[in-house]
Amino acid sequence: MSEAILLVGGKGTRLRPLTTHTPKPLLRVAGVPFLTHQLARAAEAGVTRLVLATSYLAELFRAEYGDGSPLGLELVYAEEAVPLGTGGAIRNAAELLTCGPDEPVFVFNGDILSGVDLAGLRDAHAASGAAVTLHLTRVEDPRAFGLVPTDGQGRVLAFLEKPQTEAEIITDQINAGCYVFTRSVIDTIPAGREVSVERETFPALLASGALVNGVVEDSYWLDLGTPQAFVRGSADLVRGVVSSPALPGPTGEALVLPGAVVDPGARLAGGTVVCEGAVIEAGAVVHASVVLPGARIAARGSVRDSVVGAHAAIGEDSSLRSAVVGDGAVIGPDNELTAGLRIDCGVRLPARAVRVSAAPAALAS
Repeated sequence: MSEAILLVGGKGTRLRPLTTHTPKPLLRVAGVPFLTHQLARAAEAGVTRLVLATSYLAELFRAEYGDGSPLGLELVYAEEAVPLGTGGAIRNAAELLTCGPDEPVFVFNGDILSGVDLAGLRDAHAASGAAVTLHLTRVEDPRAFGLVPTDGQGRVLAFLEKPQTEAEIITDQINAGCYVFTRSVIDTIPAGREVSVERETFPALLASGALVNGVVEDSYWLDLGTPQAFVRGSADLVRGVVSSPALPGPTGEALVLPGAVVDPGARLAGGTVVCEGAVIEAGAVVHASVVLPGARIAARGSVRDSVVGAHAAIGEDSSLRSAVVGDGAVIGPDNELTAGLRIDCGVRLPARAVRVSAAPAALAS
C-alpha cells in the first residue's frame, strides 16, 4: 500500500464556533491538529503518498503540512470548486493518484478517530479480491446510522438507511468511514458532480454483482463531529485509551504543551490538554477539557468537558460544563455556562451575565 485519499473538505457545521476560522481536521485534538494523528497512522501502515481532498479553507492545509516530508509522506492537494459529496471528492482526488488500476487505495474520512488495524484491513482486501473493503464497527444504538449487514464470509449484503423502527434494526454494524478501494473502481465514479458513496456508489456495486467486503473490528471508534465527541476523543488520546504515534507527550491525566503556564495550585485531570501559550491560574480546576493556544483560565475557574478557544479568557470563579467558548471570546467573572452552551468567537460576557442549567445552542454577539 503506497497511496491514500483523505477527505477533509467538510465545513464542520456541527462544531461551530470552533470551525469558524479552522477546518475541522485542523482543530487541536490532544495537542496537535487531528489530521496529524491520521497522517501519522497512515504512514505507520505503509502509506507513502497521500492526496488531501480539500474544499473549506483549503489553503490552510497546505500552510500546515506543505509537501508532507516532516511526516515521512508525500502530500498532494485536490481542491473542490463546489462540494462533490464523498464519492465526488474521492473521484476528484483520484486524478492525482499514480497507482495502477489493480492497486489498492486507502480512503479515510477526516473526522474519525479510530484504532482500526489498517494493515489488517489492507491484507483482508488483498486476500478477498474485493472491489471495495469497508471497515465496519458495532454500535450499541444504531438508529442514528446507516446499517451494513454482512454474511458469514464478510460479504456486504446491503446498505440500509437509518432504521425508523425496532424491526428495521437487523444488525448493529455500521460504516466506520475507512475503505480500501481497488483503483479501477474509483475511476467508475462519475466525475464533476456530487456523488454519495453510501447512497450511490456502494449500492450500485452490489447491484452489479461486485464483491464489497466488510471487516468488522471492535477497536476504538469515534466520530468527532460534535463538541462532546471532540472533547472525549482528545481526552481518550491523552489518557491512552486510543493510541497515536503523533501524541506530543506521554499519556496521563493531563498533557501540558511547552509554552503553557500552569500554576502549581491549579488541578488538571481527566485527559485535559493545555496548548502552548495558555495560562491556568491558581485554584482553577480543568477536567477532561481542551484549552487551545493562548487561552486563559483565571483563578478558581472551573472547566469540565469543555473547549476553550484560542486566546479566549475565562474569568475568576466562572464555571463551564460541557460548553464551547469560541476563539477570542471573553467570559467575565462568576458566570456559569452549562448544558451545551456555545459562545461565539469574540463575544464578551460581563460578570455574572449567564447562569443557566439549560441553554440554547449558541450565544451570538
